[in-house]
Amino acid sequence: MSTEGKGETTTTAATTTSPTIPLHRQELLKWQGWGYRDSRFFINSNGLIEFSGSRYLLSGHVLPRLKDWMFNKLNSSIDNYSPCVQEPNPDFIADPILNNEFISDFQSTLGTTIQYSVDKNDRLFHGHGHTLEEIWKLRHGGKFDRLPDWVVWPKQHSDVEKIVRLATKHDICLIPFGGGTSVTWALICPTNEKRMIVSVDTSQMNKILYLDEKNLTARIQSGIIGQDLERELGKKGYCTGHEPDSMEFSSLGGWVATRASGMKKNVYGNIEDLVVHVTMVTAKGTIEKSCLGPRQSVGPDIHHFIMGSEGTLGIVTEVTMKIRPLPACKKYGSIVFPDFECGVACLREIARLRSAPASIRLLDNEQFLFGQALATDNKGMLHSLVDNIKKLYITKIKGFDINRMCAATLLFEGTTNEVNQREKFVYDIAQKYNGIPAGEENGLKGYTLTFMIAYLRDIGLDYRIVAESFETSVPWDRVIDLCRNVKKRIITECEKHGVKYPPFSSCRVTQTYDAGACIYFYFVMNYNDICPGSDPVHIYELVEQAAREEVLANGGSLSHHHGIGKIRTKWIKQAVSDLGVGTMVSIKQYLDPNNIFGSKNLIPES
Repeated sequence: MSTEGKGETTTTAATTTSPTIPLHRQELLKWQGWGYRDSRFFINSNGLIEFSGSRYLLSGHVLPRLKDWMFNKLNSSIDNYSPCVQEPNPDFIADPILNNEFISDFQSTLGTTIQYSVDKNDRLFHGHGHTLEEIWKLRHGGKFDRLPDWVVWPKQHSDVEKIVRLATKHDICLIPFGGGTSVTWALICPTNEKRMIVSVDTSQMNKILYLDEKNLTARIQSGIIGQDLERELGKKGYCTGHEPDSMEFSSLGGWVATRASGMKKNVYGNIEDLVVHVTMVTAKGTIEKSCLGPRQSVGPDIHHFIMGSEGTLGIVTEVTMKIRPLPACKKYGSIVFPDFECGVACLREIARLRSAPASIRLLDNEQFLFGQALATDNKGMLHSLVDNIKKLYITKIKGFDINRMCAATLLFEGTTNEVNQREKFVYDIAQKYNGIPAGEENGLKGYTLTFMIAYLRDIGLDYRIVAESFETSVPWDRVIDLCRNVKKRIITECEKHGVKYPPFSSCRVTQTYDAGACIYFYFVMNYNDICPGSDPVHIYELVEQAAREEVLANGGSLSHHHGIGKIRTKWIKQAVSDLGVGTMVSIKQYLDPNNIFGSKNLIPES
């Protein structure tokens, strides 16, 4: 520890982390699915679905009701088994396009200090994110039209400056790579890119450079992933509180580049609320503010065109973030409502009174019923919160209909007094909307299951079921209509495109604000027996596009936190206006006139 200057600012020097994810990510992570290699849903020898590994709440547990739900609800069958390939097909990975002058220059000046690779597996891993289309291609061998030609791993800001200078000198296309969790085609290489493409993997830039206990800030390298950041800060008694669903694998730089949001934003804020200072290397040099003041009136805020720039303007290398002492008290909770309308009204009132817990999320009836299938002991939320007497009370005396009920999961954080007061206040409001407390255990399960949900898509694909999620934000007065209309549109579009079996179409409210809420939609479709010759991924994309049109028609945003990438550029002018896109183009042309950062994200091609 050291004390510097008249302000007696207490700082802690750089912390070297032990990164969870190795340099060659495919050694630990699935190359053709989500998450860790040792963690997956599978049907065991007893014919029941089990979750493997030891990393999660469900790990090592059998889910006795999940297979019946999957096969009955989605009309699938054990006979539909369609496993993925176990290794990439090397014939699908084209030879790299190499700029020999760049390579010679790099090897002579940087090759001894910055690691690089032309390995096919490294190139493949860095050439995709996690949309359905990308995972589908991987499961069938990994055939992409274009992949990065090289992968480099800088270790510090100056390394990135050197890489960018060489790329500018030799006209190389750079695509930043953080955690690789993109769901917007942001990491897919442009098919018409004829230059050498270098993926700049920031994972080795994973240090906390300093921790300022006086100002409650930390200076952090951009490549650190969420779980490592929170673990290392926790050792010092602090946290950022930023917990997106992908925090196990997504990076700080990725959060900044996509304007990310976390589950606990009610207490800690979204990424734009947490960022104090950003350093970004562009093709013209490094851009950053000159001071760490908490607020500045110096014209348009440069942070706000860095945040959300999605790798099109440069590479974020360092971020100064607000930190908080670890909460003294953490408590989970849950509430059951008679219907979705009551639940939304309750969340609206809680938001209006600014009394929300750290996290409050409302599941619609479809997701509520699905939650029963995820129980590990034949006890879903309804069964575990209710013994026979309570079940009678909810369904008979209170008159709740199991086919209309919904549930909210809660997480309270703060001092013991703050948590107790906030908890009482929230439950008192819920009572006004006929909400019934459903127990702490259900809140814990609901929150932690978030990190396992993405693994479900892989077992679905094993049995010809495709699944995806998408999100939006919307004013409070449009929440009910938007949810109803989008779910209905998904069902009608599936019928229109020859999907034989009714899809699973559901939503949840995941974040609340004074003026509106974030809505997550989940869409699951059995593609067995679709029209001969039809491509299930193409059908899904048509349905999702129609659903997105419905979102916009009902007053929703193009994205709340996933970003635009290349998957949503067709709507960007509608979202921000022609002049808004023109402003983005002007900034791009000034900072990157030769399109060194050529991912083609965000801005539609003219």
